[in-house]
Amino acid sequence: MTNQSQISRMIWIGLGGLTIFFHLWLIFSGLVPNLVSRPLHMALALPWTMIFISKTKFEKSSGMVLAAIGIFACLWIAYNQSALSDQYGYIANDFQIFIAVTLLLIVLEMARRSIGWPLPLVALLALAYGLYGQYIPGEFGHPGTPLQSFLGTLTIAEGGIWGKLTGVSVSIVAIFVIFGAVLNAGEAGEGFMNVAAAAAGRLKGGAAKVSVISSALFGSISGSASANVASTGAITLPAMVKLGYPRSLAGAVEAVASSGGQIMPPLMGAGAFVMVELTGVPYTGIMAAALLPAILFFTAVWVGINAFSLRYDLRGIAAEDQPGMKEVLVTSGFFLVPFSVLIWGMFVGQFTPQYAACMAIIVGALLLMFNAKLTIDGPQIIHRLEQVCINAGKQVSMIASIILCASIIIGVLGITGLGIKITSLILSGSGGMLWPALLLTALACLILGMEVPTTAAYVICVSVAGPALIELGLQPLQAHLFVFWFALLSTITPPVCGAVFIAAGMVEENWLKVAGSAMALGLGLYLIPLGMIANPHIIELTTHPLLALFAALKTGIGLTLVSFGVIAPYRALTRFGLIAGGLLVLLFPL
Repeated sequence: MTNQSQISRMIWIGLGGLTIFFHLWLIFSGLVPNLVSRPLHMALALPWTMIFISKTKFEKSSGMVLAAIGIFACLWIAYNQSALSDQYGYIANDFQIFIAVTLLLIVLEMARRSIGWPLPLVALLALAYGLYGQYIPGEFGHPGTPLQSFLGTLTIAEGGIWGKLTGVSVSIVAIFVIFGAVLNAGEAGEGFMNVAAAAAGRLKGGAAKVSVISSALFGSISGSASANVASTGAITLPAMVKLGYPRSLAGAVEAVASSGGQIMPPLMGAGAFVMVELTGVPYTGIMAAALLPAILFFTAVWVGINAFSLRYDLRGIAAEDQPGMKEVLVTSGFFLVPFSVLIWGMFVGQFTPQYAACMAIIVGALLLMFNAKLTIDGPQIIHRLEQVCINAGKQVSMIASIILCASIIIGVLGITGLGIKITSLILSGSGGMLWPALLLTALACLILGMEVPTTAAYVICVSVAGPALIELGLQPLQAHLFVFWFALLSTITPPVCGAVFIAAGMVEENWLKVAGSAMALGLGLYLIPLGMIANPHIIELTTHPLLALFAALKTGIGLTLVSFGVIAPYRALTRFGLIAGGLLVLLFPL
């Protein structure tokens, strides 16, 4: 490594460390004005999105300029927050217009560099509608908003890019992302794999079931389908191929199991924390509501593997390739101990989720001192801390860019009233009936989810469709979980299916073949949201535990019948399974 690259790496490690320190400091420091903490959050994210991920010299040089301008604008907002609060979202002069336009354009560019064009294009369309929608005839026009008020609401007030969503990113999501980075830098990942191999490796289809368990464990802290495929898939995919599994099935197992990471508490791909802000339900309540559906999903994948084993010879992992019991016990402690601290802090200590996560981060950081042999290796510790800083900085900035861009869209919906108009359209288009409205919403979630990340798709869809579903009789949490699950479908559903693309590339198989097997194996993603509507007790684990368990059992039996009906090579069983399973999932509510 050259001196220049060493210096560059040290700068990024330092910036990542500063990002970690800042977000932890916010938790312990008490109240910090939102127009200080949120602009500083964006300022810390800018170098990562503008420079660190640059692929060409032009991107890097232009990124440096844009990052410098963006950081100046963010610091200006933070420095002048007291005076800006007195303006109530109304821009006072030309310089403030320059700051507002600069911030909006840079947020769009942050998102474009991080996740591509689709989300920024939606945000651009929203901005165009806000600026020129008064010229649209009919009910979908709006009366118009003065430019100073429109730009000011989006950029100098606690709305728009500094709104509640960004607050969630600053105070909660960033902390859990740091927690995940700490665990991933140590032996926790190895612990996930060892526990999964010990629990399921010997079984029929054992290599695939190891993927299911490890993805559920890893996904609970990563919250990213793509990261899950790339990490656990690096181990499980070669194992499945080596044992003779069809490559399309191996890729499908990993893609589907990894997609479940976004619905598995506690992280849920940042969706749980956004849901807290939008519904007012405490974080522990969101976790409890999401738990049984997530377990049902992984159970359905497990059952699907059993059904596929009737078609193919899906062997288990050989005894000599499985970890020893001592290795399992030691490595499992590297994730069980921090997780136990997190759960104890939230449910027993009654601390806020972010405070409990901070305690878990400290414990996880201490465990980085030890390796699987329980020895201390100085250079290894330093390397792990460097990994934590770089991965935390990169991942916090990625989520920040998504949420800041989505906040533009939500801000415009609020300013112009477009959200209410789309809600009315859904109500009229469904004839005032719940199930047609659900299908319209599901279609919108699927289409939007193909273009933007799951959390952004969920936020946008629930902002416009959520009120309609609630007006038609759903509880707010029901509506939000329904939308969130359907926003996730795009990870395995063609034509745009990110988890499938990655898994197909790793097993060197045609992605359409992988997608076909993934859709059959991932039936739970399509059916469980509908089951939550037909059997609302599934999400009432804390208030009606027995009814919730019975509803989950009934739905689970239905999913089992449907999975076997779709996958197993028996025609009579197919007909019976589809009919009986569908009835159990969707009808006969408790």
